[in-house]
Amino acid sequence: MGRLEGKTALITGGARGQGAAEAALFAEEGANVVLTDVLDDEGERTADIVGGRFIHHDVTDEEQWAAAVVGAVELHGGLDVLVNNAGIYVETSLVGGDLDEYRRVIEVNQVGVYLGMREVAPLMIERGGGSIINTSSTAGLQGAAGSFAYSASKWAVRGMTRSAAVRLGPHGVRVNSIHPGPIDTPMIADTRMADADLLDQLLQQHVPLGRMGQPEEVAKLALFLASDESSYSTGSEFVIDGGLVA
Repeated sequence: MGRLEGKTALITGGARGQGAAEAALFAEEGANVVLTDVLDDEGERTADIVGGRFIHHDVTDEEQWAAAVVGAVELHGGLDVLVNNAGIYVETSLVGGDLDEYRRVIEVNQVGVYLGMREVAPLMIERGGGSIINTSSTAGLQGAAGSFAYSASKWAVRGMTRSAAVRLGPHGVRVNSIHPGPIDTPMIADTRMADADLLDQLLQQHVPLGRMGQPEEVAKLALFLASDESSYSTGSEFVIDGGLVA
């Protein structure tokens, strides 16, 4: 208990899934939690459960990013941790792909992360340190033919994380990425893994641990990166996938 005592964390996409699990665990460990999402009802409910605060926030919007960060600072006097967790999944193809769908995925998954880092960096520099945790994916470590835009966006998050770590490291700001594999969240319903037979085939043939991960397991990894326990880790990629890319 108390591994984040006195720290303030802003978690995007915090209404459900991995974001909600992170919000709950961070709050348990003493953090002041501000969670943001476009899902207002679920976001308010999650905030009530974990004892945090909810802010409506479209991560593709510059003004809403500024408002979310200002809101967190006004509530708690500063910001120590940013978890760029918000993301969407859309099945997209290179051959015959739809440009609007491609751009929508890039805007949320890639531009949203860029705007978040850009917004909090000056605050963390002035504060003398901080931790930024960007949620990528195993799709950011290997090719994914059926989810071209998603894979492109998650590779971009990987590269942005490394670049930001180099830029911000001299100021004591750490930037790392998390790469989840198949995790039991509502996003699974938007993928082919919503089919139970396909999911079972994937798990048995490609995941050495033979099961899906749970949001709480990802949250524990995020907690390590948010805490001072990871004080010498930056620009690194932390994989949590049951062995999928092994």
